[in-house]
Amino acid sequence: MNATGQSAVFGRRKEPHTIIIARGDQIRHFTVRPWIATFLGSALAAMAIGYLLATSYLVLRDDLIGATTARQARMQQAYEDRISALRAQVDRITSRQLLDQQLMETKVGELLERQTQLSQRHGRLGPLIERAENEVGTPPPEAAAPVGKPDQHAEVTGGIGAAQAYSVASLGAGDTRPFSLWSTRSDPVASESSADRADKLFVSINQSLKAIETEQLTRIATLADNAYKSADAITQALSAAGLPVDSDFGKGDSDVGGPLIPLDSSMIFDSKVKELDEALDTLDHLKKEARRLPLANPAPGHSVTSPFGVRTDPILGTAALHSGMDFRAPVGMAAKVTAPGVVTKAGWNGGYGRMVEVDHGNGFATRYGHLSEIDVTVGQKLNAGDVIGKTGSSGRSTGPHLHYEVRHNGEAIDPLRFLTVGKKVEQYL
Repeated sequence: MNATGQSAVFGRRKEPHTIIIARGDQIRHFTVRPWIATFLGSALAAMAIGYLLATSYLVLRDDLIGATTARQARMQQAYEDRISALRAQVDRITSRQLLDQQLMETKVGELLERQTQLSQRHGRLGPLIERAENEVGTPPPEAAAPVGKPDQHAEVTGGIGAAQAYSVASLGAGDTRPFSLWSTRSDPVASESSADRADKLFVSINQSLKAIETEQLTRIATLADNAYKSADAITQALSAAGLPVDSDFGKGDSDVGGPLIPLDSSMIFDSKVKELDEALDTLDHLKKEARRLPLANPAPGHSVTSPFGVRTDPILGTAALHSGMDFRAPVGMAAKVTAPGVVTKAGWNGGYGRMVEVDHGNGFATRYGHLSEIDVTVGQKLNAGDVIGKTGSSGRSTGPHLHYEVRHNGEAIDPLRFLTVGKKVEQYL
């Protein structure tokens, strides 16, 4: 056997490496086996190789970091651009909403102003319309609408009769619809925005308000026209009978001129109201003049037995002038005065028998003869239709009747002229 203890087959055996660490009195040693040394060397080599490879990759691919940074910058820029676009869109929407809101407020203010104006007109038109409807009688026949023609003057029931609710009539007669903010709303279209629908609604409301204003002006103009026609009818009837009438009252000079100045709606309304007021004043003046005249029938429903003019005297049988009209009337029937006035005579007056004379002013007077009873005294003021006495057959009479005379400045006038005029203008008074 080999003294050194080495194997002949495997060759010389290697001893493990020993590491001795001495520190003062302390001595330590470590035995490093070959496989541990191999493992540690391999690990260090792998780490060195990895480090070198990583360093080489980063050095050779330094553009990777730049590309990543650029990509992040592009993403940030795109994000910021998107935010800017969204902000701009929000600003546009906000601006549009503000503009729509301002436009809406402006339109609502205009509607409220026009509604206030219509309400104020109601206060002015109410008494005037009531006065016109009371004073304007049936218009002359030529003013009547043809049969079968639809009524083009729509009735304004809301603007005059109520301050808060209005009614607008259609062009056809009898079709009225209450006006409200929602009555003009149409079915919304899917493609329309709320602003478009609101704009259409405001247009419809404006048209409805315009229609109300137009119908108010038409109503005023119609009433003024009817008032002037009634005044003209009274004037023509009085003038045709030769009766005095102030025909120039309420009429301006025909020779006029001046520049044309357009009117706005408020000025047009004021002008129409003034025209209606002037027409009613004219009609009222003519009515007062006509009512002072003895135009009524002193014995309505009773026949005339003897007219005015030359006739055969019923007692002497000779031709004689009859200064009045005789109405058949029983004894005791009420005799009524035909116009307002003051009693100037009341008593026995020769052939008249019991007679009453009434002064109506402007030189006109009426006489009522052959009365059986007198119920008034001299100086008494009378209204048209007051009873002055009772019919009979006193004085120069052949039977009970009412003798009626009309005199102007003491001269007898045919009463038939006055009765005819009274029949014509009765519907206007």
